[in-house]
Amino acid sequence: MYSSTHIGVTGLAVMGRNLARNLALHGHTVAVHNRTPARTRALVSDFGHEGAFIAAESPKEMVAALQRPRRLIIMVQAGQPTDDVIAEFAPLLDPGDAIVDGGNAHFADTRRREATLRERGIHFLGTGISGGEEGALNGPSIMPGGSPQAYNLLAPILTSIAATTPDGTPAVAHLGPDGAGHFVKMVHNGIEYADMQLIAEAYHLLRHSTGWDPTRIAEVFRQWNTGRLNSYLVEITAEVLAHHDARTGLAFVDVIADAAEQKGTGRWTVQTALDLGVPVSGIAEAVFARSLSGHTALRKTGAGLPGPSPTVLGDRDAARFVEQVEQALYASKVISYAQGLHQIKAASDTYDWDVDLATVASVWRAGCIIRASFLDRVRYAYTADPALPSLLSDPGFAHEVGSAQLPWRLVVSHAARDGVPVPAFAAALAHYDTLRSPRLPAALTQAQRDYFGAHSYRRTDRSGSFHTRWDSDRAEEPTS
Repeated sequence: MYSSTHIGVTGLAVMGRNLARNLALHGHTVAVHNRTPARTRALVSDFGHEGAFIAAESPKEMVAALQRPRRLIIMVQAGQPTDDVIAEFAPLLDPGDAIVDGGNAHFADTRRREATLRERGIHFLGTGISGGEEGALNGPSIMPGGSPQAYNLLAPILTSIAATTPDGTPAVAHLGPDGAGHFVKMVHNGIEYADMQLIAEAYHLLRHSTGWDPTRIAEVFRQWNTGRLNSYLVEITAEVLAHHDARTGLAFVDVIADAAEQKGTGRWTVQTALDLGVPVSGIAEAVFARSLSGHTALRKTGAGLPGPSPTVLGDRDAARFVEQVEQALYASKVISYAQGLHQIKAASDTYDWDVDLATVASVWRAGCIIRASFLDRVRYAYTADPALPSLLSDPGFAHEVGSAQLPWRLVVSHAARDGVPVPAFAAALAHYDTLRSPRLPAALTQAQRDYFGAHSYRRTDRSGSFHTRWDSDRAEEPTS
């Protein structure tokens, strides 16, 4: 009946509603559906003037409204709710139709769903969408994974609603098959955790070491945002720190409980990194910092433990300290992105996704939460050398981080001396030092493993694996 209906959106909470509006504002006729019909009717009533909406009261009515090949976007809670919606709609679709999961699904679920629907001839795109409710409406960063045929069905529509990068290209690209898109989005969120924790640690250090109030520190972040730290998160940090609570007149940051919540994608990033054997210590410390902040009873038990009193710096020393914290923040930020990109490369190799890291960096340049001006340089680095082992293998980034290492160390040592917790700064610095060390104590670890478990070891002077008979004459014998 509605042969010109281009696409459907089911699940009309904030993200789904705003994505449907974005589609309509860009000239697409959009069929909308929600399990609660009142929400569907409210969207059409409130925003019908923005474009062409078709309200569907049931999955059957929704599918009937879509032109073929049908394209349906699911915007519901990850996990079982997504499976339930797919189970409702898939029997109503025909081979050649496409389903897009735009939620924060675990990539393993996406791989399973894609394989199951492929057997029925239905295309499935696991698509990461970043930018929050504002991005969903005004232009998000979009990270699709699925078959090229599936992406080609959706590309014109997704391109039309995506954010625009600084060079004018849409912040959307096909990232690889099955779970590649959702994996990239998951790691994006892991980097987001790290970035936010690093910014919080920078603020915490400045607050305790300078005695400045949040309004003055906001000006520091505004200044940083005009340089190499230019990013969405630094920008909004300045806005948050400058904001005052209307009820009390106090700095807004001082009336918020200091317990950060999380929805799980950061944990997934760390859990998956463990499965892949990839070190993401900066991201992990950010996740653990949020977890510890929420254990208020545990924190109360530690409130009386002894520690040093923070040193308040004079104006000249404070100005120097601000410069040092900027260096530490930038270097640690680079480490976090390097760890996340390494994790994506490891997963790409494991699952044969062939993800292009230059494309990932390009898509992250606009619309998403971790968008930052230095991502242009990340894109250039991986364009010049797609096989770059690490972001720190790029001469430009290696020089910058190396130049920052002395002030970075001073900041971490200052924090330790004054008892200010900086787990993400310290973890990033430890990662840097581990990479640059010509020899690690892992040799001792491996010898210990061989001693108590006969796990064997490799030598530096000849090939093969060996085991020492520690319980007898300590003779060495080859194991391979």
